[in-house]
Amino acid sequence: MSVQEHTAPGAASPPAVPQDTAPGAAPGRAPRLTIRPGRQARGGVGVPRWARRASGPVGVLLVWYVASATGVLPSSVLASPVDVVRQAGELTANGELPSAITASGKRAATGFVIGAVIALSLALTAGLFRLGEDVIDSSMGMLRAIPWVGLIPLFIVWFGIEETPKIALVALGVTYPLYFNIYGGIRSADSQLIEAARMLGLGRLGLIRYVILPSALPGALIGLRYALSTAWLALVFAEQVNASNGIGYLMSNAQQYFRTDVIVLCLAVYAVLGLICDFIVRVLSRRLLTWRASFDGDGA
Repeated sequence: MSVQEHTAPGAASPPAVPQDTAPGAAPGRAPRLTIRPGRQARGGVGVPRWARRASGPVGVLLVWYVASATGVLPSSVLASPVDVVRQAGELTANGELPSAITASGKRAATGFVIGAVIALSLALTAGLFRLGEDVIDSSMGMLRAIPWVGLIPLFIVWFGIEETPKIALVALGVTYPLYFNIYGGIRSADSQLIEAARMLGLGRLGLIRYVILPSALPGALIGLRYALSTAWLALVFAEQVNASNGIGYLMSNAQQYFRTDVIVLCLAVYAVLGLICDFIVRVLSRRLLTWRASFDGDGA
């Protein structure tokens, strides 16, 4: 008697047995997966990832070069890539560009260190203690809504027009992303993991060192990436304030003489410095977060 004769009227029929088994396979075994002709197995040879990541910037440069060479983009509007590269060689040869990069790097590094120390202190206080959260977090949320670029006139009144307002602006721009990411990372620590650590006998200091701070590390590294990019962004505005050297000083002089090649060169230098800092943080993330299983993207 067949299976269908024992099936009640209206009931769902049993699932069909797959018929795609290989010839000669024993009944009841799982079907063998085969790759159909014309389809490539996942993980096959493809374009290297570094080439795919570089395709976007290279494509932009090609479009820019073609538009400048054909006259679609006049040099009075935007200099061609060839002129920018030529100007970079001239400024490097006479030492003006390396000197400007050194001066800007010192300002960015000093402001970043000051802002990082302030952000870390405030985030640890607000994240580890309820009283600190009540006093600090609401104030930081309020101050964050104030555009830090709009504080330049006030910084000039407070600190003058020398190096201090430039460094203070960078430090202020760094503080907010670092604070909120570190604070959020501390407060996102798994409560069940904390309870398990307490049951194992960890004290408060051990709990902070081995559970809470490692849980906050991914958020802190994300905040570090934002903070480094913000540091260079703040420096663009800061070096417009009575600067006598630095990349912003070169931009200010180029603006007066409508030298778009120098302006684009300075912007490119800012971008390259930002990319270098971002690359360093990405390497640190891979080294420091080896214990953390995370999604690394789908596809080849």
